[in-house]
This record gives sequence, C-alpha cells and structure tokens, in this order.
Amino acid sequence: MTTRLRSTVAFAVALLCFGVVPVSAQEWARKMFKETQYNFGSVARGAKTEHRFKFENLYMEDIHVAGIRASCGCTTPWVTKDTIKTYETSEIVAHFNTDRFSGQRGATLTVTIDRPYAAEVQLRVDGYIRTDVVVDPGSIEFGSLDQGRQAQKKVNVNYAGRGDWKITDVQSSSPYIKATATEKSRQNGQVSYRLNVSLTPDAPAGYLQDQLILVTNDRNYTHVPVAVEGRIVPELVVNPPLVAMGRLQPGQTVRKQIVIQGKEPFRITHVECDNDAFQADLSANTGHEAKLVHLVPILFVAGTKPGKMTGKIRIETDLHGGATTDVRATALVVATEITAAEPARTSRSDR
Repeated sequence: MTTRLRSTVAFAVALLCFGVVPVSAQEWARKMFKETQYNFGSVARGAKTEHRFKFENLYMEDIHVAGIRASCGCTTPWVTKDTIKTYETSEIVAHFNTDRFSGQRGATLTVTIDRPYAAEVQLRVDGYIRTDVVVDPGSIEFGSLDQGRQAQKKVNVNYAGRGDWKITDVQSSSPYIKATATEKSRQNGQVSYRLNVSLTPDAPAGYLQDQLILVTNDRNYTHVPVAVEGRIVPELVVNPPLVAMGRLQPGQTVRKQIVIQGKEPFRITHVECDNDAFQADLSANTGHEAKLVHLVPILFVAGTKPGKMTGKIRIETDLHGGATTDVRATALVVATEITAAEPARTSRSDR
C-alpha cells in the first residue's frame, strides 16, 4: 500500500469518527473555519464592504475548493487560494455590493469542496445598506507604499436627510492611521464632509486592512464604517515567507532555500533561529558580500518527538542601518508511516 493511499484511508477513517450520515460527515469541513457568519451592521451606500472567512487545512490530504455560490446578488464571494495543503490557510472573501443594493440584505454562501471528499460549508453575511449616507470613493486606498513613507488620502462623505446631522468623531483601531472630518457644506438637509486620512511613516510592512468608524449623532445608525486598505512594501523581501519542510521521519534532514531581496545591495550580518531544529546555512553563501539578492539555505533536523514543529528565523542585515526580516518555518515529524489505524487528522483541540 503506497504512502498516499495509506494517508487517504486514514483520512476516511477520521471522517467515520464524525458519523456516516450526510450532515455529520461534513462536520470535518466546517471545523476548518474559525467562523461561519458575520454581520456588517449599517454601511454607507457605495462603501467598499468585505469580510474574510479564514480557514485552515487541519488534515494530511490537500483540500480543494471547487466553487462558491451566493443565494443573493447582494454579495459576491471568491476564494483567495483554492488548493490548501496541510496547515496552510486560505480565505473566503464576501464582498457586499453596496453600489447596487440598498436596505436590509443578506446572503448564504455555499462553499463546495471536491477533494479529498465532497463536502459543503455554508457561511452567512448580513447587513443594512444605507441610502442617506454616500462615501465617495467607497474606500481609502493607499495602494503600494515603501516602508517609512507618509501618505495622505481624502474621501467625501455626503448625507441627505436631517438638517442637523453631524459627524461627531472619527475612530481608528490602528495607531498608524490618523483621520479627521471637516464639514464642507450644509443646506436644505444636504450635508457634506471631507474625510482627511493619513498613514504614519512608522507603519509596519505588510498588507493594511483596517477601517475607520464615523461616529454620528444619528440615533438609529450611530456608526458608519469606512474601509482602509494598502500594502506597505518592506526594505527586504523574502520568498517564500513560510518554509514548509513537509512530513519527516525522526532523524531525517531536509534542506530548502529562501531568497532575500533588497532595494539596494546589502550584507547579511547575523541569522538567529528561535528553534534549534531549524538552522540557516551560510557556509556556501557569501553573506558578507553586498548584493541585491542573497540565497540562504534553511536546514531542519527532525528530532525523536513526533508532532508539528515551528520556528522563526530572523535575518539581520546592514541595509539602512540594520534592516531585518523574519521567516517562519514549519515541519511535521511522524514516528511511523501512517496506517489506517492511525487517523491522519489533527484538530486545533489536539494541538
């Protein structure tokens, strides 16, 4: 019996633990999702409104999402990565179509999985799309920015209704996003504000996905969310950012390579790992030579204890006075080859 066949049989055995009836048999798929429902609350007309349902492959077999269908055109769904390997994560993105719908709306999203076994997971989104408040443009898009750079954006907020409607405060959960609202005009129940948003230069590298909350004096709908998005490009880019060593027997050694690229030539001054099982091998790398690109081999030596191993590798350089970058590494150590008597499944509660 091949290793893959043994793994498939073990996966089937794990599914049987949930029961054989159709509803119970699909519980294995639902367990991958951290949440299955979300309420957007009250959102402005035209505002970019999305929620990401995160899920993780808890099993040895690859998971494949064949498709997603929505019960209502008010929501457009998609998956960020349709094939997910062991311990990898992906997201089902639910986009609320606030530019084409209004009022109370909701949709059931059915996620169809066809590998390794057929299953469906249902997700739910709801929200109220206001017609009296319009945000233009629908979100604050900073685009791609170099780390350390300050940026500013402006958004118009228009209201039609009460003549005394006001924005009383602008709240941000991020210390790197500053915003103020300035009243521009007020006439015959039409109120206009200019929202000024700035991104501070100390914002960390990575994807920026946050939101501002406009606090108003409206008794029924006090809060109006406005999405803030962007990508802060670091001084150093490492590929891949996650090194998956795979499944190994005790004592086995595996070697993989990462690529580190800078905006200008740099030297590697120090490498530190928080787990001794993972090591960076610079013996064949002229890390002391200033280059735009460095190739760094990462080694993993499996110990005798089975289980998932993780580690963080910090690489220090002389770029701009000491720029650093981190790489995550994972490995799965198994004592013996998986058989049908050993379920190839690890849930969060087991870890």
